[in-house]
Amino acid sequence: MAWNEPGGGGRDPWGGGRGDQGPPDLDEVFRRLSQRLGGLFGGRRGGARVGGGRGGGGWLVGIAVAVWLLSGIYIVGPAERGVVLRFGKYVGTTMPGPHWHWPYPIERVEKVDVDRIRQAEHKALMLTRDENIVDVDVGVQYRVQDPKAYLFHVRNPELTVVQAVESAIREVVGKSEMDFVLTQGRTEVAARTQRLAQSILDRYGTGVQLTKVNLKDAQPPEEVQAAFADAIKAREDEQRYKNEAEAYANEIIPKARGRAARQIEDANAYKAEVVARAKGETARFLALLREYERAPRVTRERLYIDAMEHVFGNATKVVVDVERGSPLLYIPLDRLMGQAGATPPASATGGSPAPAEKPAMRRRAPAGGRFRDLRRREIRR
Repeated sequence: MAWNEPGGGGRDPWGGGRGDQGPPDLDEVFRRLSQRLGGLFGGRRGGARVGGGRGGGGWLVGIAVAVWLLSGIYIVGPAERGVVLRFGKYVGTTMPGPHWHWPYPIERVEKVDVDRIRQAEHKALMLTRDENIVDVDVGVQYRVQDPKAYLFHVRNPELTVVQAVESAIREVVGKSEMDFVLTQGRTEVAARTQRLAQSILDRYGTGVQLTKVNLKDAQPPEEVQAAFADAIKAREDEQRYKNEAEAYANEIIPKARGRAARQIEDANAYKAEVVARAKGETARFLALLREYERAPRVTRERLYIDAMEHVFGNATKVVVDVERGSPLLYIPLDRLMGQAGATPPASATGGSPAPAEKPAMRRRAPAGGRFRDLRRREIRR
């Protein structure tokens, strides 16, 4: 009967008859194993020699057992975790450092690197919400968070990660439009895919933590890439034209506002000038009116003299008042000579010389009090 079958009496292979399942004492194991193997190779049992002259075989067996037990020493690296299995069943997880376990075939240790970043990729055609097809290439980076779950909860953790990411990104792309996936929505699509895939992996108990989901490329199918490139170029041209129009508007509008402000200021200045001049003219007219009301004759004479002085200030004709006789109209010769010198000759202009100005004729004017009326008529001419 096998020692672990029902009715075996709780016996173990070392003959101790222990009912508990704890590990036996090493000294006891060595002693009993040496006694039994020594008996097989001619050693002594209970002070009596059994067999012939082969007593040294027991020491060889003891050395073999010691080597076998020493083979259970193992070291777990700083970035690793040791998963201890006893007859294929999980016993515990050991941390970095030296450890010992029952040698093979009783126990074995699976070392899992929990700090190494593992990578996986997936590329496939996917359907968007607006019924377009996009070719998506996604890359995944992950690490082991729970060594026990990583080894025993799923058959192939790498394949499970790829399938979970594929399912998540198909759902995200299926709820998005094509332009969003291909242009400005890549970062958001990757973030949503990572959250959804991590929730799937957590429900499966894979012991994997996603560190990065990167949407490497998203393109339309190869058959329509040329048309899609033209559409992208048109969209870029549209954006460029908008930017140029905004730049032109930002340049023109301030100038126009500046010109408008300057015109407003000029109008206000002209308004102030006209109003001030009108007020000044009004004040001068009122002052003159008060003087006229006091002395009308003197005021009229003064106004007349001021007007004549203003009119004759730039006149080329001079009228000499003769006390007894007609007034003499005099034209200065130096001004006549200047006008004649300024007239181009006939050879230079190609035409006939201009007729010389006839000298002013004397006019006889009535003597006496009509001299002033004559001067007024000459002035009007």
